[in-house]
Amino acid sequence: MDIQQNLKEVLADIPQQVRLVAVSKFHPKEAIEAAYTAGQRIFGESKVQELEEKYASLPKDIEWHFIGHLQTNKVKYIAPYIAMIHAVDTYKLLAEIDRQAAKAGRTISCLLEIHIAQEESKYGFSLQECRDMLDEGSWKGLKNIRICGLMGMATYTDDTDQIRNEFKTLHDFFLELKQKHFQDTDSFKEISMGMSHDYQLAIEEGSTLVRIGSKIFGERNY
Repeated sequence: MDIQQNLKEVLADIPQQVRLVAVSKFHPKEAIEAAYTAGQRIFGESKVQELEEKYASLPKDIEWHFIGHLQTNKVKYIAPYIAMIHAVDTYKLLAEIDRQAAKAGRTISCLLEIHIAQEESKYGFSLQECRDMLDEGSWKGLKNIRICGLMGMATYTDDTDQIRNEFKTLHDFFLELKQKHFQDTDSFKEISMGMSHDYQLAIEEGSTLVRIGSKIFGERNY
């Protein structure tokens, strides 16, 4: 498994305006070090304990993105250093991130996770739940979070039309929210969608952050 070669091939495949989150969850720190040596700085993790161990032993200029389902009681552990939390799926979680960010003297970038897939197992706000939360307005009082955009996962299927439609739904919803709530917010600019098997479609539909793991690091050892 040549991680550096894989990374180079993935980066060659991604337009300049799209950022790569190298999904390193369940891979050893040696794999991260190989990608780091090749110039990669953004890594995605989905388990707090695993991230804590990696953060402690790896270079401090790594930009860690938390991409998994995050429980409110775990936020405090990563608040001092996390660069972006991709999967904010409730107002309660957003408020807790704000509280812990304030304690750490930081402002944390967050993406609202939207449920766009046909699979019940995936997390996220429905479009209407997200509209209702933003319309209600309490989030405007949270001073230590920055809502930077949306995240979504397409259905795991070979039907490219379905995947494309789901990504398009997310992009259209991003434009709707930008217009209504974030018109004057320059930082509201991210759409995190696309993984190893569907990132090309995601990029065509407007993704700005792609989360790619197995195409760089190989299959995971769970």
